[in-house]
Amino acid sequence: MSQLSLWRRHGAKRALQLLLPCRLSLSSVTHSNRDLNSIDLTKEEEASAAQIRSSLLKAHNGNVQDLVQSLGVDCPGIQLTSNTVDSLLCKFGDDWKSAFGLFQWAQLSGNYKHTAYACSRMIDLLGKMRQIDQMWDLLSDMHCRGLVTVETAAKSIRRLAGARRWKDAVMLFDKLEDMGLERNTETMNVLLDALCKEKKVEVARKVFLVLSPHIQPDAYTFNIFVHGWCSARRIEEAKWTIEEMKARGFAPSVITYTAVLEAYCKQHNFRMVYEILDWMCSEGCHPNVITFTMIMTSLSKCHMFEEALSVSNRMKSSGCKPDTLFYNSLINVLGNAGYLSEASQVFQVEMPMNGVPRSLATYNTMISIFCQKDRDEDALNVLKEMEAHSCKPDLQTYRPLLRLFLSRRGQADSIRNLLNELINKQSLCLDVDTYSLLIHGLCRVGETDWAYQLFEEMVGSEIVPRYKTWELLLDEAQRKNMEGRVERIRNYMTCFGISV
Repeated sequence: MSQLSLWRRHGAKRALQLLLPCRLSLSSVTHSNRDLNSIDLTKEEEASAAQIRSSLLKAHNGNVQDLVQSLGVDCPGIQLTSNTVDSLLCKFGDDWKSAFGLFQWAQLSGNYKHTAYACSRMIDLLGKMRQIDQMWDLLSDMHCRGLVTVETAAKSIRRLAGARRWKDAVMLFDKLEDMGLERNTETMNVLLDALCKEKKVEVARKVFLVLSPHIQPDAYTFNIFVHGWCSARRIEEAKWTIEEMKARGFAPSVITYTAVLEAYCKQHNFRMVYEILDWMCSEGCHPNVITFTMIMTSLSKCHMFEEALSVSNRMKSSGCKPDTLFYNSLINVLGNAGYLSEASQVFQVEMPMNGVPRSLATYNTMISIFCQKDRDEDALNVLKEMEAHSCKPDLQTYRPLLRLFLSRRGQADSIRNLLNELINKQSLCLDVDTYSLLIHGLCRVGETDWAYQLFEEMVGSEIVPRYKTWELLLDEAQRKNMEGRVERIRNYMTCFGISV
C-alpha cells in the first residue's frame, strides 16, 4: 500500500495541525494543458479509436473491469498513441466509466505510458462525477509512479472540496511534499479557493491562520476571501478582509471591489452599489467593463431597465470600452425594455463600428428577444446572418423559434424546416430540454402522433423523459383509448425505473 493510501486511511483529525512549511520548488513541473482541437489523427489512429469506441459500446452496461476485459479481447493488436488515447478521453465527456476503462486498459499495455493530460483529465473526471474513491486510488497509483503534477493535485483538491470532502482536501494539501511538490502561495490559494467556493470560508480562514506564518500570501489570497465572504452573504467580513489586505501592503483592485458590489447587487441594495462606485472613482480605482456589466445585468433582473440603461451610459461616458459580454447584456436589457429598434441598432451598427465581435450568445440573445415579440421573420434573418458570418448555431439558438412556432396552430411546416436544419444541416442532437419543448408543444396544438414519434425517438436514444412528459403522453393515450400505446409507454416507464 502506498504512503498516500496509508495517509488517507489515517483520517482527517490532524489535518489542520499537520500544515507545516516545506521546501521543494515547482518551477520545473510541466503542466498538462494540451490543445486537443489542433490534433489531427492519422488514418491508423482514427481506425484504432473507432475500434476502441465499438468495444466500449458493446460492454457499456457493465462495470469498469468489464470494459477493460472487452478492450483486451477486441483490441489486442492496437498500437496505442498518446493522440488516440487523449482525444478519446476528451470526447467521452462525462462518461467516466468508458474513460476509466480505456485509461486502465491502456495502462496495462506494455509500451504505452499515459501523458500528463490523460492523468489530469482522468483525475478531474472521476472527481467531477463523484467517484471519489476511484479518484483516490488513481492518485495513489500516480504518486507511486511519480506522475502527480501541480495541476493534478490542484484538480484533486477542487474536486474533493466540491464533493464536500473538505478535510480530505486539506490533508491532500498537507501531503504535497511527499509527492515531491511544494506548498507555496499558488497551491495554498488553490486550497483556500476550493474551500471558499464550497462555503467553507471559516475553515479556509483557520487554514490560512496556520499557514500564513510559513507561506507568504499575495493579493489573490485576500481576493479569494473577499469573494468567499461575499458569496456567504457576510459583507462586513469581506470589508474587514479588505482592511487586512491593506494592512499587509496589498492595494485592493477593481476585482476586490467588484466582488463587494456583486454581493450588494444580490441583496438589491443598489444605493450601496452607487456609493461604492462613486468612492472607487474618487480613489482612482475605476470600475471596468466587468463591473458595469454585472451591475447592469443585476438591475435588469430586477426589471429596473431604465436604471440599467443609465449604467450603460455611465460606462460609456467614463471612457471604459465595451466588450462582447457587455453588448450581450445591453441587447438583452433593451429587448426586455421593449426597445427592439435600439437593440437592433446595437447589434447591426454599434458592435461592428466599435470592432467588437459578436459571439454565439449575441446571436442567440437577438433571436430570443425577436421571438418574445412574435417577430419570427426578424429572428430567422438573424439565423441567416449567423450562417453568413460562419457562426454555428446551437440548440439554444433554435429553442425560441421552436417555442414561437409551437405556440401557433398550422406551423407544422415551419417546425419541420427548423428541425431539418438543426439535425441535418447543423448536425445537432436533440437533448432532453428540446425534446420536452417539442413533445409538450405539439400536444398543445393537437399534433399528438408527431409528439409520440419524437417520444419514441427520445427513448430510443436512451434519453430519459421528464416525469411530466411521461404523464402527458400517458394521459393523451388513455383519453383516446389507444391501449397499445398506453401499454408501450408503461413498458418504457418500467424499463427506465419510473413509477407507473
